[in-house]
Amino acid sequence: MGKLHQAHTSISCALGLTLTGLLYVWPSYTLHLYTNEDTTLLATPMTEVESSLVGSLPSLGAMFGTAIVGWVMSVFGRQKSGLVLTAPLLISWIMIDFTKSSTVILIARSIAGASGCAFLVYTPIYISEVAEESIRGALASAPVVCYCIGVLLSYIIGWFYTYRYIIWINIAFCVLYMGLMLTVKESPIFLMRQKKEEEARLSIAYYRSASVTSKLVLDEFSRLKQQITPAVELRAVRTGSQKENAETEKLNKTIEETEPQEKMSSLKMLFVSPTSRRALLVVGLCLSNQVMMGIVPVQVYAKDIFKQAAPGLSSHFCSVMFALVQLAGSMMSALFSDKFGRKILLSSSSAAVLLCLIGLGVLLQTSIGPPWVTAVIILCYCFTFMFGAGSVPYVLLAECFMPEVQSFASMMLMEWVLNFFIVGIFPFMIKFFGIHGTFYVFACFAIFNTFVGMCILPETKGLTNEQIQETFLKGRKK
Repeated sequence: MGKLHQAHTSISCALGLTLTGLLYVWPSYTLHLYTNEDTTLLATPMTEVESSLVGSLPSLGAMFGTAIVGWVMSVFGRQKSGLVLTAPLLISWIMIDFTKSSTVILIARSIAGASGCAFLVYTPIYISEVAEESIRGALASAPVVCYCIGVLLSYIIGWFYTYRYIIWINIAFCVLYMGLMLTVKESPIFLMRQKKEEEARLSIAYYRSASVTSKLVLDEFSRLKQQITPAVELRAVRTGSQKENAETEKLNKTIEETEPQEKMSSLKMLFVSPTSRRALLVVGLCLSNQVMMGIVPVQVYAKDIFKQAAPGLSSHFCSVMFALVQLAGSMMSALFSDKFGRKILLSSSSAAVLLCLIGLGVLLQTSIGPPWVTAVIILCYCFTFMFGAGSVPYVLLAECFMPEVQSFASMMLMEWVLNFFIVGIFPFMIKFFGIHGTFYVFACFAIFNTFVGMCILPETKGLTNEQIQETFLKGRKK
């Protein structure tokens, strides 16, 4: 039952990324309604610049989300934060439903972006605080799987429903998510930081399906108490007798005794700890390469891409196939993450993505193959990307940082500024370089990501947080 409780909480909070998927795909089947000269949805049709901003402004709005999500989580806790973070998204859909102004729609999209980014920071942290090591990889993949579900649902409702019904469906999903978040239990780490030790033990017992007085719960409680002591975590990377002394000191200290040390800022701790610095570099490279490999603009402008790649096929059908393949890839990643490890998934996925991108560039440049071949390679690109390069970085985000710096590190690493840049310039890249040249650019980053997976990323499968810190330290010393 303990693993079921962990899965329930992980999936429930990860469904916030389903809302994000719905948000980001919406422009792919809505923009033509806004730019049509005969549109009745707006007072005046959108310009080319405005229509480009509809897809990219959520990423700009997410900059605000990254600034507040840590504060929201520390004030409201993990469970209630899910409710608070849904509010901007819900408000944005209501604004879009009641307006005929392009400006209001752009403002609403910016507001919605705050929720989208917040969920990407919030969900891995919540999952990492309740999941045990044996299933952490699978549960940490849940946000990516749920995001792909949102993408699929968005394409389907865009195919079968009208503009107004689509907005109402998005509002209903926001309300449903808020209801689900009322059914989950608070993270034990947050409760311990609030000095609610009895409630923390009850939370551990719930997530481990054991008695509050059992050795399993008491050992877990002791380990978590050690983790939330910043000075102790910095010592945990030592070896030999120094490490043993640090362990002894950890066991002798209480949370009250270490309270003055906890005043060290997360920013300072992130850069004082050599393991945190290396984790920041490695995970940052993975996330940045993930964005620069092109999945975000391909997703937002899927219908336009398929129209060029396979003009004889229904764009709605191709988009749904696109989302189904993404979902299959992310589910395979969740299935194999704890079996094969993070390194193999990331490097093999990036190498396969490289081949697909080169193939796409050649086919689109030379037109030597029939349209359906290009469409199939696009689907292969989506599957191989989600199998590793698109999902492993979020698993790493959930497990590579000590608890005291994880929230701040996650906020720093969110790639939304890059998302804004890539989505915003993607139509212009196609205009000036052609779609084939754009894919060649993405292929260069796939090469780099393969190198990162093979030579830089340490394996974290099945390791405790302390063991992961030691692994990063050993990598720094090599």
